[in-house]
Amino acid sequence: MRAVIQRVTEARVDIPAEQYRASISLGFVILLGIEDSDDKTDVDWLAKKISAMRVFSDDEGRMNLALQDVGGQVLVISQFTLHASTKKGNRPSFIKAARPEIASELYEDFVTAMESYGVHVATGMFAADMKITLVNDGPVTIIIDSKTKE
Repeated sequence: MRAVIQRVTEARVDIPAEQYRASISLGFVILLGIEDSDDKTDVDWLAKKISAMRVFSDDEGRMNLALQDVGGQVLVISQFTLHASTKKGNRPSFIKAARPEIASELYEDFVTAMESYGVHVATGMFAADMKITLVNDGPVTIIIDSKTKE
């Protein structure tokens, strides 16, 4: 399971068919890619890691506070393209991305796991065409992979 985490001051996801879906203020936009070998242990590890990540500034300007410390929120967006392989040719292969029926369940499990840490979670819509608007704060962007634990 791979996540691109962006610290934001605000973010919004729009789904053309719905006109609007959800928005957050201070927190993280999490682009979540689920690969075919991911399972519940990946979900649990990643949710715990992200919820405890200290990348918000304290009174001295140091990145020392976690989501809960600042009342942060998260916007979770499913993104199978995070598992693109560009090894051969110019057209990415998505063979490592989990099949939709598996990925959608793990996506929902991840949302639930984040909520279990007391984090307010907004979501996009699994497998929908979405438009994401965000203000990246810092910018701070971190990539985490549950397989490499980094």
